[in-house]
Amino acid sequence: MDTLIQIRRELHQIPELGFKEFKTQKYLLDKISQFPQEHLSVTTWKTGIVVKIEGSNPSKTIGWRSDIDGLPIVEETGLPFSSTHEGNMHACGHDCHMTIALGLVEALANTQPIQNVIVYFQPAEEGPGGAEPMVNWLRAERPDLLPTEMYALHVAPEYPVGTVATRAGLLFANTSELFIDLKGLGGHAAYPHKTRDMTVAAANLILQLQTIVSRNVNPMDSAVVTVGKLTSGTVQNIIAENARLEGTIRTLNAEAMADVKKRIEAICSGIEASFECEIHIDYGAMYYEVNNDAEAAKKLLDFAQEFEGATAYECPAAMTGEDFGYFLKGIPGAMFWTGANCEYGLHHAKINPDEELLAFNTKFVEQFIRSVS
Repeated sequence: MDTLIQIRRELHQIPELGFKEFKTQKYLLDKISQFPQEHLSVTTWKTGIVVKIEGSNPSKTIGWRSDIDGLPIVEETGLPFSSTHEGNMHACGHDCHMTIALGLVEALANTQPIQNVIVYFQPAEEGPGGAEPMVNWLRAERPDLLPTEMYALHVAPEYPVGTVATRAGLLFANTSELFIDLKGLGGHAAYPHKTRDMTVAAANLILQLQTIVSRNVNPMDSAVVTVGKLTSGTVQNIIAENARLEGTIRTLNAEAMADVKKRIEAICSGIEASFECEIHIDYGAMYYEVNNDAEAAKKLLDFAQEFEGATAYECPAAMTGEDFGYFLKGIPGAMFWTGANCEYGLHHAKINPDEELLAFNTKFVEQFIRSVS
């Protein structure tokens, strides 16, 4: 197979958004076809791929998941292998995740494992969410491709290469997108009394949304309600008829998520009455918490403690969202952060993970998967 670095760079050049990963799927299938096929079976689902490697004497089936989509971000790295898909970028490390997964498949194809292993190349992790529908399809139509236990990794820019950071229990939060559209009545700026100004309504709504965490969430719990984008109006002398808020909600448990949404809806009802407008709420993609099985997390940390070049770290939970949680809802397993040693963080236009992580993690993941019994 080509070098891991070459593969990562080729994948980095073709980032595609969720369920549009057509070039990516073709690239992955082409690479997989070059491996020994004696113990492999390949199934496609939408733009995703499921590769099963038959074990020599299996007592269980170990799952490994890689996400494959990119983000709608204009790349600013200046790298010679920058994205060739204008406006899209692998800014969350999925190019690295795919490279490691390909390396795992190749290694297991060359030397058959004892246990069955299934590698999932999952689309649409960034949006609209691919894990939940993929798991639903597996359960309904291909239960033979469901694992006994399940693992995955995610690059972490802040950690040095070789770091394996995870914990038992909650690792990533419950997350939900938030889109709120307001419709009033536009008009001339000189006649505000004849209008229903949605810029003012949206401004009031934003301020009230900020009281949810401070006044409606138990101080012993944690939650985030962030409005990252406000759009309203057309020109300076026309009162805005429409406005749109775009944001995110994050909580440490599913019950708090339901409570936060209930409060958002109550506040929006009040704004509708106060400003004589109509409001529509769309929660977009919702990701279930990544809740690591205690035994699976311990296996990862124990293995990392004995693995040459690795640093095992029991990390705190994060408000990061990851749809791998849908795999873990019914299957014991764990995800871990792996060090990427780079200046810029996830989803930044200049992120450039240290490519040393590719060889380290390909070897680490292969040997860990083989060790699971």
